[in-house]
Amino acid sequence: FLFSSESVNEGHPDKVADQVSDAVLDACLTADPYSKVACETATKDNMVMVFGEITTKANLDYDAIVRNEVKKIGFDSFVDDLGSVDSKGLSCDSCEVLVRINKQSPDIAGGVHVGKSDLDVGAGDQGIMFGYASDETENCMPLTHLMATRLGKVLTEVRKDGSLWWLRPDGKTQVTIEY
Repeated sequence: FLFSSESVNEGHPDKVADQVSDAVLDACLTADPYSKVACETATKDNMVMVFGEITTKANLDYDAIVRNEVKKIGFDSFVDDLGSVDSKGLSCDSCEVLVRINKQSPDIAGGVHVGKSDLDVGAGDQGIMFGYASDETENCMPLTHLMATRLGKVLTEVRKDGSLWWLRPDGKTQVTIEY
């Protein structure tokens, strides 16, 4: 049988969204360890939107956090022309940054942490993840997953060091093995 795994690089829209949301969370917790953060991010066509519910004592510049993370990923040019060889699809300097953040709703706060002991604090509406361990590799991941992830990491490294200057931050790898 054939078994395939894929991995997206740091510039894939899903990964960009995760990294921006993580940067907001890190900034909140660095300034206020008691922050309550439910942050989401979406990106499309030289726009990044950060939205959700955040209750924190921190005074944060969300625009700067977004732009810094976009720059770290490697998005530094946008030309509104699909035929452009210069455009990376997103620019840390010119992208539109939309911020739609409110304080945590009292209903969620009451269900998750207000009036509860430290041992009884919940996690809001988090999903449940499950998976399995494999004896195929040292890190217990399926070999196809390990190879796809490592290949994507190498592509990111050669993009950033200039060896393959023409690569863009958004990428995806897929590895299939016949068993």
